[in-house]
Amino acid sequence: MEFIAFRQYSHLHTPMYFFLANLSFVDICFTSTTVPKMLWNIQTQSKVITFAGCITQMYFFILFTGLDMFLLAVMAYDRFVAICHPLHYMVIMNFWLCGLMVLVSWILNVLHSLLHTSMVLRLSFCTEVEIPHLFCELIQMIKLSCYDTFLNNTMMYFTAMLVAVGPFTGILYSYSKIVSSILGISSAQGKYKAFSTCTSHLSVVSLFYCTSLGVYFSTSALQSSQSNAVASVMYTVVTPMLNPFIYSLRNKDTKEALMRFSWMAALRETILLKLKKCP
Repeated sequence: MEFIAFRQYSHLHTPMYFFLANLSFVDICFTSTTVPKMLWNIQTQSKVITFAGCITQMYFFILFTGLDMFLLAVMAYDRFVAICHPLHYMVIMNFWLCGLMVLVSWILNVLHSLLHTSMVLRLSFCTEVEIPHLFCELIQMIKLSCYDTFLNNTMMYFTAMLVAVGPFTGILYSYSKIVSSILGISSAQGKYKAFSTCTSHLSVVSLFYCTSLGVYFSTSALQSSQSNAVASVMYTVVTPMLNPFIYSLRNKDTKEALMRFSWMAALRETILLKLKKCP
């Protein structure tokens, strides 16, 4: 909905809403990677997936997970510039820089996902493999291979340091500067106003990283497939679906735009219904 509202209303064409629209789009794609197949399996009571389908699902899952991390880091930098350099905000966060940061995020994650997918394709698997998970994940695919996976594991942990730890470090650095700047504000009202602009982003970052870390810690500590399934649903379904609600409920402009868009859609539907009733 934020993505539609951003395109519909010109007053939302600012760096913060531009990044938010991209994050909403990525979250939609993220849930679409795993949820339709999960629902199909539940409906048909079948847990079969083809090798090509599994590889495709894994590719897009890696892609959109990485994009989530990069966009959250970019949004942290946006908040850093807005609070620490407010007078130069529109000069620094111009259209070209915002577009370039999003484009670079896409290119890096497409290459990162393509690297892991191509490396999994060189592995050997049995004719029928049972994946103890709700979807095809990189770690599970590597574990189930009959081939030597040393290179895959090495590359997986090395790229994880760059793709996961790198953006998270950038977020921590940005917020360390933001906190220092907020503490330097004399008035309590000024501190509250500055900090309130970051609460939505902090909530989304906390939710994303806490659930993702919970998945991997539970996967390594517990062998129960049911526990892993619950953690995976939180990570792949609940978190991306909550992100738009967090931003919408915490942001006045987005809330007003979404309400206006919903009202206009309802009005159009009412007009169409009335026209259909006419003889």
